[in-house]
Amino acid sequence: MTSGAAGPEAAGGRPGAIALIGGGEWQPGCSFDAELLAASGGDRVVVLPTAAAYEHPERVVARAGEWFAPLGGRVEGLMVVARPDAQDAGMAAVLRHARFVYLAGGSPMHLRSVLKDSLAWEALVAAWRSGAVVAGSAAAAMVLTDPMVDARGGGLTVGLGLVRELAVVPHFGDPTEDAHGEKLHRSLRLAPRGVPVAGIPERTALIRDGDGSWRVSGAGSVVVFIDGSATDRGLAALPRS
Repeated sequence: MTSGAAGPEAAGGRPGAIALIGGGEWQPGCSFDAELLAASGGDRVVVLPTAAAYEHPERVVARAGEWFAPLGGRVEGLMVVARPDAQDAGMAAVLRHARFVYLAGGSPMHLRSVLKDSLAWEALVAAWRSGAVVAGSAAAAMVLTDPMVDARGGGLTVGLGLVRELAVVPHFGDPTEDAHGEKLHRSLRLAPRGVPVAGIPERTALIRDGDGSWRVSGAGSVVVFIDGSATDRGLAALPRS
């Protein structure tokens, strides 16, 4: 499955870090946000509340601003909440020049439909290829990968593919998200053979640095599954490009 997004091998230089966050963003325990801000080399965070388009996106931006201010970060909310916004050249220009782009959580299907094959998405990928940090929480973490877990039932579908050959399950271990583990079981069963599925708890980031290496930061631990079972290879099983 692929959306056509090029991996880091297509870039002329070293791409930026990608942080796949399990949800619960901008709360105590999210120590990785200070790391990501420092890695961006600036103090500006462009927040896309796209996935929260129907959940008061302006409040999402305000919450991000309150969180990053003590860390020395300045938040700019980019209100790409519908398809016409994603095709706006001015919005795309902001993303193209950003050094830290943070996609908030919400509806993964809405986020994908708004960004797929859009000027905004092309600009985001270009910024990342040039070294910008890209973070996605919960729904956004799901959409950034390909294949992508369908939050409605745990099946797999096509994601945007900033990270290929990986699927993620956010809110991992939260019984209110998947009380009986049925969605997780379905995701593991339907994942292509050999493709890892990473379970990421809230306030936890699975980070791929620009050199392709993976690490975990924040409050919890990430579990990597391959072919339906947790693998003892851990992060070493994840794709490096």
